[in-house]
Amino acid sequence: MKPSLLWMTPLFSLALIAQAEEAPTPASKNPDSNNLVQLSAYFESYLIHDFNHPANDRRPDFVYSHNVTDSPSINLAMFKAALSTDRVRGNLALGAGTYMRANYAAEPRGLRNIYEANLGLKLSGDHDLWLDIGVMPSHIGFESAVGIDNWTLTRSLMADNSPYFETGAKLSYTTPDGKWLVSGLLLTGWQRIHRPDGNTTPAIGHQLTYKPNDKLTINSSSFIGNDKSDAQRQMRYFHDFYVQWQLNEQWGLITAFDIGAEQAAPDSDRYNVWFSPNMVLRYSYSERLQFAARLEHYRDKHGVIISSGTEHGFQTTGYSVNMDYRLNPRMVWRNELRQLNSRDAIFDKNSARQVDNNLMAVTALTISF
Repeated sequence: MKPSLLWMTPLFSLALIAQAEEAPTPASKNPDSNNLVQLSAYFESYLIHDFNHPANDRRPDFVYSHNVTDSPSINLAMFKAALSTDRVRGNLALGAGTYMRANYAAEPRGLRNIYEANLGLKLSGDHDLWLDIGVMPSHIGFESAVGIDNWTLTRSLMADNSPYFETGAKLSYTTPDGKWLVSGLLLTGWQRIHRPDGNTTPAIGHQLTYKPNDKLTINSSSFIGNDKSDAQRQMRYFHDFYVQWQLNEQWGLITAFDIGAEQAAPDSDRYNVWFSPNMVLRYSYSERLQFAARLEHYRDKHGVIISSGTEHGFQTTGYSVNMDYRLNPRMVWRNELRQLNSRDAIFDKNSARQVDNNLMAVTALTISF
C-alpha cells in the first residue's frame, strides 16, 4: 500500500464514526447466525516516533511487530474465513503488513502471506476432542499478533522472540465443564511453515490451561525440538508459563515467565539458557477507556534467540504505559510510551553511535469487522 493511502486510514475511520457511533454487529459475528462460514477482517495502522532516530527508520532487529518508525504503516491487515460445524472446523486467513514481512521473512515467497490455514476434525461425538492440522496461532504465550486482543499496543520482548504461529498437528481435549484444556502438538519447528533445510526431525509441544472461573487463567506451554539441520542439530527446550487474573471489574493482572535452553553445540552436554519475566497491569476506567502498564526483562547472555554481539549478551529491561480508547464497537485508538534499557550499548542513535537506552512513542488505530 502506498504511503499516501496510509494517511487516509484515520480519515476513513472518522467518517465511519460520523456515520454511526454505535455500529451494529456484523451478521458474521452474530452467535445466532446459521452460516457455516464466517468472514471477518482486522486492520491496524500505526505511527512510531523513535527518539533515537535509528538508521533506515527501523526498530531494532529483535522487534518483529510495529517495527517501522517515523512513517505511517500497516502492522497487520488480515482477512479471514472460518468454517464451523459440529464435527469439522477450519480457518483460512491471509495477511499483509510489517508484522507479516518481519515474521515470515524466512518462508518461501509463496507462503509469506498465509496468516492461518488449518482444518480440524472432532474425533468423538461425546467428548470435546479435536485434531487440527495446518498453520495455526502459536500455543505459546498470552499475546497475539492481532493487536486488539492484547492489553498493550506493542508486543513484549518475550512475545516478539517466541513463536507467533506454528505448523503441524494438534490434538486437544477440553473437559465438559470447560475448566481444563490439554493439547499435544507435533510441529515443523520454531515458528515455521516450511521445515528448515536438511531437517528431518519434528518438534513437539504441549499446552495445559486451567480456567476455574471467568476471572482466572493459568497456562503452561512447551516446545522441544531442533530448529536447525540434522547435521547441526542443537536441541532446544522451552517453557512458557503465565497467569491472567481479573482482580475486580476495573483491575486486571498478567504475570508471565519464559525460560529456554539450547545445546551450546551439536552433541554438546552444555546448554545456553535464556529467560524472560513479564508483568502487565490494566485498569479499566470505563467500557471505552483503559490504561495499562508493563514491566519486562529479557536475558539471553549467549545470544541463542537475540544476538547482540556485546560483552554481556542481550540483557534488556523494558517499561511501557498504554491508553486505549474505544471509538465505537469496531474501532479502538491506542497509544503507548515505551522505554528499553540495556546493559550494553545496542541501540542505534542518530545513525552515528550505539547507546544503552531507547524511548519511543506510538499511536495506532485498529478496525475489526
